[in-house]
Amino acid sequence: MELTIEHVDDVAVVVLPGKDLDAASSERFKADIAPVLKRHTKVVLDLSRLRFIDSSGLGAFLSCLRQLAMKGGELKLCGLSSAVYQTFELVRMNRIFDIYASKGEAVEAFRS
Repeated sequence: MELTIEHVDDVAVVVLPGKDLDAASSERFKADIAPVLKRHTKVVLDLSRLRFIDSSGLGAFLSCLRQLAMKGGELKLCGLSSAVYQTFELVRMNRIFDIYASKGEAVEAFRS
């Protein structure tokens, strides 16, 4: 999984490349995101290309959130399709994560 990483000031914006984050791809995602989580404390995950997520993918995002929280960092999500958002809502993870409509809104949220 080739992650695209953009830096906006001190915020790392990571674009997930695939349409699915599931049992087949979540371990690879965790391995690929690990260096980003080590180097940054402010991370935005742009999920605009993601169309399906299962419990393994949700667990991978929780792992990212925990790793950042342990060092005083923050994770924000943006660009969720309605299907992906419904999955977050179903398991009430929309209450755990800071979710924004756009990358700009998510980055701006770090400033306020």
